[in-house]
Amino acid sequence: MQVLKVLPRAPRANAFAERWVRTARTECTDRLLIFGERHLRTVLDEYADHYNRHRAHRSLDLRAPTKDDSDVIPLPLGRIERRHVLGGLINEYQRAG
Repeated sequence: MQVLKVLPRAPRANAFAERWVRTARTECTDRLLIFGERHLRTVLDEYADHYNRHRAHRSLDLRAPTKDDSDVIPLPLGRIERRHVLGGLINEYQRAG
């Protein structure tokens, strides 16, 4: 592995990281009052878990990464539960067990 230095103010040099930072800011940190580094780390850990497991991604045809790869998204037949993430800033939905 080789480390490559990125030019200053070159947002296209690392597009994946820039996209994640922009999404995390607009969906999470811009809407919360952060009280310190420890609070920021807790918030970002919880948001990263939501982002990597439950949030729909355009590259996956608006499916979440942990869902199955079928082309048809089945409608739930029973109750749906809502789970608050980050104190209700984000909601995740799943079938009631």
